[in-house]
Amino acid sequence: MLINEQIRAKEVLVIGPSGEQLGLKSREDALTLASTAGFDLVLMNGNSDKPVCKLMDYNKYRYEKQKKQKEASKKQRENSAELKEFRLSVNIDIHDFNTRVKQVIKYLQKGHKIKATIRFRGREMAHTELGRDVLIRFAEAVKEYGVIEKDPSMENRSMFMMISPVKKEGK
Repeated sequence: MLINEQIRAKEVLVIGPSGEQLGLKSREDALTLASTAGFDLVLMNGNSDKPVCKLMDYNKYRYEKQKKQKEASKKQRENSAELKEFRLSVNIDIHDFNTRVKQVIKYLQKGHKIKATIRFRGREMAHTELGRDVLIRFAEAVKEYGVIEKDPSMENRSMFMMISPVKKEGK
């Protein structure tokens, strides 16, 4: 945005700090008016035949604008749920299993989706039902916080399932 001396138009339509129209003025008169009031002359719309300028505290305006953008991006980050992947194995130990369950519960509470994956190695391919059992047990352990979005399915040497967070009644 152009401010004060950066404005090149000969005549500008001036708007006061509280929104009242002050009329069509020469650039010099508008700059004098702005400096005596303790404001900056800011070009709001330079495309029309009579450019529109407003008297305002430009630094405060810029600060408020940045604050709104920051808040909007923060809300956008909160709304965009990420996909977190957790790898399990057919012969996972109970403590490793419980640790992964605790981590998944944290992510589900934050609203992220979970992809639980089991990769079969060697002779494990002959017993894919054991991997399915591990995934179902995993879903049962987090059923309070998440629901199965996609049932366990095979893809090459991996089996995976998707878990999405439970919708809260307040939202």
